[in-house]
Amino acid sequence: MKLAYFSITGQTRRFIEKVGLPAYEITDANPYHEMGTPFILVIPTYDDEMLEPVVEFLGYHGNHQQLMGIAGGGNRNFNELYIHNAKDIAQGLDVPVVFDFEFNGTPADVRKFKKVVQQLESQNTRS
Repeated sequence: MKLAYFSITGQTRRFIEKVGLPAYEITDANPYHEMGTPFILVIPTYDDEMLEPVVEFLGYHGNHQQLMGIAGGGNRNFNELYIHNAKDIAQGLDVPVVFDFEFNGTPADVRKFKKVVQQLESQNTRS
């Protein structure tokens, strides 16, 4: 299962680096990358307009059709706004939020996320 992620402050990038799986980084400079196969999107929580590159990426060459789920990073101190971007995109595209983590994730988060990725990959290969 491929991963695509967007990082503003570096927290999400650090999480992905700890996970150690191949991942495509969505950037402001070039959000136009075709995934071509099912993937999980990993995004931070910020003001909606800061995630415009993610919206452009999802709209590019049907990437949104290959999206299997979203993992959201954030700060639990934000209460109901915790991972709100992941929840909003998931709802809008009718995909599940498959994982959430705070800041750049703990070692336990990394282990759990890898299991989620493996489960989705297994489900996808059976379909």
